[in-house]
Amino acid sequence: MKTLSRGSVLSLLCLSVACSVPAMAAEITFVSQGGSYQEAQTKAILDPAATRLGITIKQDSVPDAWPMVKAQGEAKKPLWDVIDTPTSNCIRGGKEGLIEPLDLSKLPNAQNMPPAYRTPWSVAYEFYSSVLGYNRKTLKKIPQSWADFWNVKDFPGVRALRNDPMGTLEAALLSDGVPRDKLYPLDVDRAYKRLQQIKPDIAVWWSSGGQSAQLLNDGEVDMLMIWNGRASAVRKDNADVDFTYNDGLLQNTQLCILKNAPNYATAVKFLNEAVSPDLQANLPLYIDYGPGNPAAFATGKITAERARELPSSPENAARQALMSEDWWSSPAGIAAKDRWLQFVQQ
Repeated sequence: MKTLSRGSVLSLLCLSVACSVPAMAAEITFVSQGGSYQEAQTKAILDPAATRLGITIKQDSVPDAWPMVKAQGEAKKPLWDVIDTPTSNCIRGGKEGLIEPLDLSKLPNAQNMPPAYRTPWSVAYEFYSSVLGYNRKTLKKIPQSWADFWNVKDFPGVRALRNDPMGTLEAALLSDGVPRDKLYPLDVDRAYKRLQQIKPDIAVWWSSGGQSAQLLNDGEVDMLMIWNGRASAVRKDNADVDFTYNDGLLQNTQLCILKNAPNYATAVKFLNEAVSPDLQANLPLYIDYGPGNPAAFATGKITAERARELPSSPENAARQALMSEDWWSSPAGIAAKDRWLQFVQQ
């Protein structure tokens, strides 16, 4: 009988031990913005995606991911894999070499989405809108456009706008007759001139979603710019409150992958799964945000009644302008933001 060498015995022992140890499951670290939103996406998308892919998804949450993205990139030791963040962060990170470019050949679900819903580094994950909210009880005439909002003679009432140029400048231009599909590049001088006209009639420049909802619910203002999710929440408890998607500013957060992500291959598989139509269709079951992938509306999971309530449904998207985060991250957009503080303080 042939005697095994010491090396062969050790090799067999190592193989035996390796076979007895279960393989470590692939994992990623996913970062979002916390609160009820992250709770909803966990149930709708993250947990189902983890089950389908057989991976573990560790979660973190930060209100603003950008400082950490920059710090991890500069240290060249990223801890995160995938982030759900405003599109401008993905664009900025991509241009600065902190975000991986998308390989659409590995992302069929993203590839099938509208080009306007993607950047070279990211893809739309969920939609929300800046809309015109109002109090039906206190107003004699109901505003249905930003032109009505600016028309203080025919639509008298107490008004509020967001204390931020993004969305507010677009609303000013829409009120001045600029077509929704011709907004960009923004005519910044024209927008600020138009805002100067309405400024004496703005009672509050709100700075948080909670503040805007409180203003509307308490009847402190008759009409205002407000995020659709906040307006929907108020409307559930206050029958006098309503809003319109006419002239809304359709916005989204997007998914992107950090440069040199520690679990890059698994992150790519997750990103593709996260924007699949059937998982995207789950999101409106838990929160008043629209799916980033419009194919979700063809899955049969979203009823026609529910679709009418969502910002990204085909019908509602057609009534709005899609905000260009690419323009806002350009030198012209940055200059427009820098000009805002001076305008508000004048």
